[in-house]
Amino acid sequence: MAAIIDGRQIAEEIKLDLKKDVEQLRNLNCVPNLVVVLVGKDPASQIYVRMKTKAALALRISSETIDLPTDVTQEQLLKTIDSLNKDNNVHGILVQLPLPAHIDEKAVINSIAPAKDVDGFHPVNRGKLQTGEDTFLPCTPLGIQQMLARSEIDTNGKHVVIVGRSNIVGLPLATMLVQKQAGANATVTVCHTGTVGLDNHTKNADILIAAAGRAGMIAGPMIKEGAVVIDVGVNRVDDPSSDKGYRIVGDVEFESASIVASAITPVPGGVGPMTIAMLMFNTVKAARQLSQA
Repeated sequence: MAAIIDGRQIAEEIKLDLKKDVEQLRNLNCVPNLVVVLVGKDPASQIYVRMKTKAALALRISSETIDLPTDVTQEQLLKTIDSLNKDNNVHGILVQLPLPAHIDEKAVINSIAPAKDVDGFHPVNRGKLQTGEDTFLPCTPLGIQQMLARSEIDTNGKHVVIVGRSNIVGLPLATMLVQKQAGANATVTVCHTGTVGLDNHTKNADILIAAAGRAGMIAGPMIKEGAVVIDVGVNRVDDPSSDKGYRIVGDVEFESASIVASAITPVPGGVGPMTIAMLMFNTVKAARQLSQA
């Protein structure tokens, strides 16, 4: 049976280090401040924002949520972001995605000051990622990289197969892991829902990362014996036996995969906690850099 990679435990270890960093900044009269902009009343988004706020407050990071109505105009949203860009007391800005259909998501992301883009989505930060410069890395890919490193899973020279090509996870993670540096230097294959003969690729992976957003699409027979499996998926499936009527599962069929893999992340409790920890990491980094500017 595969060893369980406990994302919650690793995230707590990272937060302990961050607490020390926050106290150092506070001693220099700098209180790291994260502002989250939430548009509308999407239940999942509200849950995510509450989790982020809770994590920030536990680290003594100041956190504020700006709630805007679903029918807010794009101009109003951009004005809100502009005011946050100009506020020297704000170090990190996060606009919770997805946004309502009438708002241009790219225009909103592009309006965030790169120095306060703790999600790592701005084109300037994406460009720096491509060239290997120091920048804000997207939180989920950074969390995965840290999870592998802190679990002593070496990526150097390994074949990493990523199933998923999103701008949030798959593509930036591929860019990070292929670079010639510690915690990377891997040979990376990016697959997706349109890949023909997907199992021909997944069965060759030393490290398999599932991030396509399809429940149970990766099963045991698709996995190489002894591979490390990182499951990024968060999918709601019907479950009449549950009090909620549903349960959360990943993109990997855990039971069959855990028989073949050497190590595997659970869902929940794997990548999710790492994403939030890395958001806190980026916020502290932003506060440090802006305080020294």
